[in-house]
Amino acid sequence: MVDSQYYLPNDIGVSALDCGEAFRLLSPKEQLYAHYLSRASWYGGLVVLLQTSPEATSIYVLLQRLFRKQTPVQLESVAAAAGLGPEEYQAFLVYASGLYANMGNYKSFGDTKFIPNLPKNKFKDLVWHSKAFQDSPSEVEALWNDCSHLKALFPDPPGITTYFSGNCGLEDAELAQRFLDSKNLSAYNTRLFKTKPVGEKRCYEVRLASADTPCGTYEFEDAVFTVCRGDYAPLMEKVSQNLEKAKAYAANENQKRMLEEYIKSFTFGSVNAHKEGSRFWIKDKGPIVESYIGFIESYRDPFGSRGEFEGFVAVVNKAMSARFARLVSSAEVLLPELPWPQAFEKDRFLKPDFTSLDVLTFAGSGIPAGINIPNYDDIRQTEGFKNVSLGNVLAVAYTTQKEKLTFLEENNKDTYIKWKGPSFEVQVGLHELLGHGSGKLFVQDEKENFNFDQNSVRNPETGELISSWYRGSETWDSKFSTIASSYEECRAECVGLYLCLNKQVLSIFGHEGEEAEEVVYINWLNMVRAGLLGLEFYTPESKSWRQAHMQARFVILRVLLEAGEGLVTLSETTGADGCPDAVIGLDRNKIHTVGKTAIQKFLCKLQVHKSTADVEGGRTLYEGYSAVTSDGSHDFLKLRETVLLRKEARKMFVQANTKVKGETVELLEYEGSAAGLIQSFTERFSEDAEELETHLLELSSHDASCWC
Repeated sequence: MVDSQYYLPNDIGVSALDCGEAFRLLSPKEQLYAHYLSRASWYGGLVVLLQTSPEATSIYVLLQRLFRKQTPVQLESVAAAAGLGPEEYQAFLVYASGLYANMGNYKSFGDTKFIPNLPKNKFKDLVWHSKAFQDSPSEVEALWNDCSHLKALFPDPPGITTYFSGNCGLEDAELAQRFLDSKNLSAYNTRLFKTKPVGEKRCYEVRLASADTPCGTYEFEDAVFTVCRGDYAPLMEKVSQNLEKAKAYAANENQKRMLEEYIKSFTFGSVNAHKEGSRFWIKDKGPIVESYIGFIESYRDPFGSRGEFEGFVAVVNKAMSARFARLVSSAEVLLPELPWPQAFEKDRFLKPDFTSLDVLTFAGSGIPAGINIPNYDDIRQTEGFKNVSLGNVLAVAYTTQKEKLTFLEENNKDTYIKWKGPSFEVQVGLHELLGHGSGKLFVQDEKENFNFDQNSVRNPETGELISSWYRGSETWDSKFSTIASSYEECRAECVGLYLCLNKQVLSIFGHEGEEAEEVVYINWLNMVRAGLLGLEFYTPESKSWRQAHMQARFVILRVLLEAGEGLVTLSETTGADGCPDAVIGLDRNKIHTVGKTAIQKFLCKLQVHKSTADVEGGRTLYEGYSAVTSDGSHDFLKLRETVLLRKEARKMFVQANTKVKGETVELLEYEGSAAGLIQSFTERFSEDAEELETHLLELSSHDASCWC
């Protein structure tokens, strides 16, 4: 029997992202701009298949071939003829929709492989009875054979990645990072392949994602590096072509210049061009149609430096954006409230856009609730950034049915359900704007200039002068590598907890008096519950975390439990079903005292280690709280088993498509179901599906030998 954590349940939530009204309120020009940006995003999003696992591409193409020939409704009778029962066919549909929603056969939130929840012979029988197989038996059988990893689970503790060839280890990643730093190259849009040695020298290939293909070779330390353009070339070409089309409908010069730089980036593999595009994007204040695209988040790179592709297009929600604008206006008053000295804050706060958006398109492995971008530290620190909250995602992603609400005292559940949405809205706002948007990195640049006074700035934890900092091309990601993403999410979450205690903040979001206190209570309760739920994403065999945000929330739970005085209680119980259970509690009367003090101290330590590039101190602090053991007052390894027993699958989202008809754009919407999600993907690439699938299989086949 396969462990339930490795398949998606038949009753998994599937919700349609509603953007119909927002899209229809756009002008024809804005709709065309949104359409071509969406096309660029969807084509680029296919890169994620190649970034996820060796077999993801073949599974995707197999499913596309099946559903292009027969819809889910038509395949239902085929499944029955092949001997599948209704539950087995639903499991097949859920697996397929999960593959599309995650852009691969690993969960985007947690990086656990998921497999079909039906016998492999039943899955094969369905494929063999399908019209796709009948029309092209040899092709479909070849795809089936390429999907061998689909049919069985290989729980390999070290895991698998396609950012590095299978023969690369941490030492190779560190050497490659030093090489990239020496050439002032970013790792964001790269992959690393270890090739055949030449004499005594190790040899590597650094691939840049681009449509263009020239190479250059360099000797570095005791190795030879060949830097190649052309990774994902056919897909990057599609991205660039659609960005070029979008440019014709840009609203202003900043949007045009932004798109020109993005096209350069995706054509020539230049991160510097993407940075330039991001600069114009920051200057594009308050657009009606907002978007961003590229190799952005580094959560899934084991080394923490390489970005996964994503692209989004969204429409501004003016009412909610007005609240966020008021928060931005108050930022300069709120930032000094954070628990670190003024010298550890940016020299000046560059007021960003902060908008609430209704997502039209979010192509990638998953959809977040909010974003703070760009991720380039040099731009964020001196030129600015933008924040977005994804309103139509928040509206459906975090709703919870009372009967499925786990690990809370019964008398807290109604309050939790009522205030979770409003409190999370506050947390997202603070997390993105004043969490990711705060704090200074101490830097000595290539010209030996410092951005802080070495003779006066002192470490508030030790009282001593600052003795470490970032040098030259070093960045937060390259320096803190494997812990960087989770550590930063933890810092931002702590900022949200800390500043939500501020009455001015709560008033901005429309909460006063007792209502404001309920928002605070549920925000903190939600955080400690999330810390417990986070144990699902810990792998005991490798003592590693698979999800940055959930590791961060577990760390916060540990900090608040350590604060003592009854602030947080966590007890193991037996549920009404006779199975192990747990209950987590929070004393609301101690949040403003014990809780605030604990977060204040911890948050200051996080910032000091980050500002001063103190990797050793930061790693010791963070990994200490991240440890999941059976020692101490709580047996977290045992609690993890309880969490796995009672876990609920994350929702999947169905997104609309757009289609040009003459001079207008039609919005194609789908039902919130597994079948609706499948239909949306089948129709998304209907015009050039076979060409795309050929490209994907060629790209996958080219590297197949590298993952062994």
